[in-house]
Amino acid sequence: MEGSGKLYYGIQEVAAMFSINASKLRYYEKEFPTFQPKKNRSGDRIYTQADIDHLTEILDLINQRKFTLPGAREYLKNRDANRRGNARIMAKLMELKAFLQQMRNSLD
Repeated sequence: MEGSGKLYYGIQEVAAMFSINASKLRYYEKEFPTFQPKKNRSGDRIYTQADIDHLTEILDLINQRKFTLPGAREYLKNRDANRRGNARIMAKLMELKAFLQQMRNSLD
């Protein structure tokens, strides 16, 4: 969901984007530790585009893919852990590839 170029959105704006209540947004903050929008000096929630993208993903898991709340929370947690693990594996594979290319070049 692309915004209008704004840096921050209020809770009512975000609720209107997704056609949900502001209370549901606050509930998702409690249910998903990864979804924590910042608050301004007066305590109002301010959502960035990254927060909105993350909320889009959460709502997709719940509404479209029919995950339960605990299931969606676990999926997001595992996905982040898998990304870190995959990054480590890719780094090792790149090292191995460089080594093998060096070995092949030394045989020529």
